Amino acid sequence: MADQLYLGIDVGTSGVRTAIVDGAGAPLSFARAGHLEQPDGHINAGLWWRAVQSCLVEQMKAADAAGLDPRRIAGISVDGTSGTQVLVDADGVPVTTGLMYNSKGFDEEAEVISSVAPADHITLGSASALGRALRLQTSDKRNDAAHLAHQADYIIGCLTGVFGQSDFNNALKTGYDLEVEQWPAWFAETGLRKELLPQVHAPGAIIGPIRSELARKFGLNPELVVHAGTTDSIAAFLATDASEVGDAVVSLGSTLAIKLLSDERVEDAAKGIYSHRLDRGDETMWLVGGASNTGGAVLAELFSTEQLRGLSALIDPAVDSGLDYYPLKAAGERFPISDPEKQPVMTPRPADDALFLHGLLESMARIERQCFDALKALGAPEPKRILTAGGGAQNPVWTALRRRIVSPVVEPAEDAEAAIGAARLCLPH
Repeated sequence: MADQLYLGIDVGTSGVRTAIVDGAGAPLSFARAGHLEQPDGHINAGLWWRAVQSCLVEQMKAADAAGLDPRRIAGISVDGTSGTQVLVDADGVPVTTGLMYNSKGFDEEAEVISSVAPADHITLGSASALGRALRLQTSDKRNDAAHLAHQADYIIGCLTGVFGQSDFNNALKTGYDLEVEQWPAWFAETGLRKELLPQVHAPGAIIGPIRSELARKFGLNPELVVHAGTTDSIAAFLATDASEVGDAVVSLGSTLAIKLLSDERVEDAAKGIYSHRLDRGDETMWLVGGASNTGGAVLAELFSTEQLRGLSALIDPAVDSGLDYYPLKAAGERFPISDPEKQPVMTPRPADDALFLHGLLESMARIERQCFDALKALGAPEPKRILTAGGGAQNPVWTALRRRIVSPVVEPAEDAEAAIGAARLCLPH
């Protein structure tokens, strides 16, 4: 119905964001909440859910201020960080700590996987999502686990009370076979318990109604339905107007994530390249790309927001810095190469902080160009438009550097909040 609204929840690295869109997908209201502090470096998935509830409280206030009736919200969907996982019991209670998308060091698991997996499979390597799943299973000492849940799956389970459900996009990183729409039979040879694997749906498919107590708590329609979700970078893509082959969306957030719309599926595990299926009516397209560990998290370790703004103003983006870095927050890279031991290179550091920042931003742009070159070498198209999402899109100097080094077709995306893309998954087709 034309008067219906839809809510998207983005569980990102830095916090939770929500957006309400109308029946045409136009954004009407936003809210955000920070993640709660995790104790002793252990990821408590229950704190993700508490952060989501805090954000929903703020979203209901924002909706009221905008004159929007929350009871008009007909659907909710969720995106989460790709590859982040936890094991839960039959009631959805976490029985392990969570493992984040950038966790690594699963060398024993990698050896087992490589001994049975097809060559060049996405699940290879000591930082793979399947390696994470095997490590989580090992840490479930009492065998209480009933479901492997990706971050978005877990929040959707909390919303519906129905766990053990996932989507094509989140499941792909764990090794789901999109060609036959099944979990690979060789998974059993890794020792992973098959019953832990979630049932996989197309993003946007209806999972079930919202729990009645949550509808009452937030003043929502008890007939509201929750839809299968997606990953954060795909949600950011869906939030933009990217729609043609060659359109790319680059998310410059804590990391650098690339999604390029292609009519060809390309894969190369050694370079961290994979393809998500994107169904457009009867037509199947592919979102090809990957995610580098370079990005805003590196800059945030070195400079405050005020310093970044002030130093950027001193940079001439038309001039080369003469510096060649590989900016990483810690060892390990995923794309354009998959190397868990890749070391950061951020020396020599000049005395001039503006020059140092200049070199970092240039180096990140060169990594981005290498990513697009790797995709093109496999048969993906050269980007016709590169729409930019995330905090880095707000830095005009970084944009100018990227236009010089990556491509002149770099431009900001008008709507790039992943929460918008998540909400649009609920729109009737």
